[in-house]
Amino acid sequence: MQAQLIALDWGTTSLRAYRLGEQGRVLEQRSLSAGIMQLPTTSRSIAGRLCSDGFELAFDEACGDWLDAEPQLPVIACGMVGSAQGWREAVYQQTPASVSALSEALVTVRSVREVDIHIVPGVLQRSELPNVMRGEETQVLGVLASLPSSEAGDSLLIGLPGSHSKWVRVQDGRIVHFDTFMTGEVYAALSNHTILGRTLQCSEPFDAIAFDRGVAVARSPQGAAGPLSTIFSTRTLGLTGVLSGAAQSDYLSGLLIGHEIAALSQLLNQAAATLPDVVLIGSGPLLERYQRALQANGFAQVTIAEQATERGLWQVAVQAGLVSSSSTAGARPLPVEN
Repeated sequence: MQAQLIALDWGTTSLRAYRLGEQGRVLEQRSLSAGIMQLPTTSRSIAGRLCSDGFELAFDEACGDWLDAEPQLPVIACGMVGSAQGWREAVYQQTPASVSALSEALVTVRSVREVDIHIVPGVLQRSELPNVMRGEETQVLGVLASLPSSEAGDSLLIGLPGSHSKWVRVQDGRIVHFDTFMTGEVYAALSNHTILGRTLQCSEPFDAIAFDRGVAVARSPQGAAGPLSTIFSTRTLGLTGVLSGAAQSDYLSGLLIGHEIAALSQLLNQAAATLPDVVLIGSGPLLERYQRALQANGFAQVTIAEQATERGLWQVAVQAGLVSSSSTAGARPLPVEN
């Protein structure tokens, strides 16, 4: 199948490149450890010129051969590549944000190959405590594109677990509000740089009982004191013989994720009488943990969506006119799995 678009998901630590065909189908993909904070440093020739710019070097490594074969392919990118520390800053667009709004605000940088890279801006939520995201907005748009038209207009909560978990409320196909929880980064800091790490042992397989205990504590009356109070129980339950060293890591994980979901439930209950349906973006063990914690906190409908970034970049490219709309005719939504 002939390629229609090169799509880049360019973050802080990694660069993922996708060669997309008609309807946004992934023809080929690559992953490089060439995020904006660890770009290549060895100069080499690109398009007949000696180049030392790290962004140019990473871009060429990711998809130079694709462009050698098909130099006419448009290129679109999202993520930290558009930050103030990125290749070219793409100024945040304010909520509510949609495919149309983001596609109209693309920022272009021209490479030494004389190829334009169109960068998707992040999203800014102005409030007393402002919130921002870069890259996640494209994943959210990808999920919205995968939903049946009958569901796309409904209120929905989209979760993106990670170092800085994002919880995005969407309505009528637009990002209207989002919250950030630094759960993953806090877990890493507590495990590696506090007294909790002295007895905590990371182990396999996953200890579901210990994890569920942590989630339950976060929901209990003791959990009302907040994570700064309950996290010390990781150590005391170990000292009293209730938790083994191997169980403490999953207990701490359940405790922190449990506090995150409990706080999220409170925020949502302030906005609506019932908890919304949830779509989690990604794959792997972390999403399984979040599913357990969500269900324990009363979220009845939790599904998982994959390939959201590619779908989102494709939708923005079509809206911006980088890809012919005829290439999307008859497109099937990406699967959203139970």
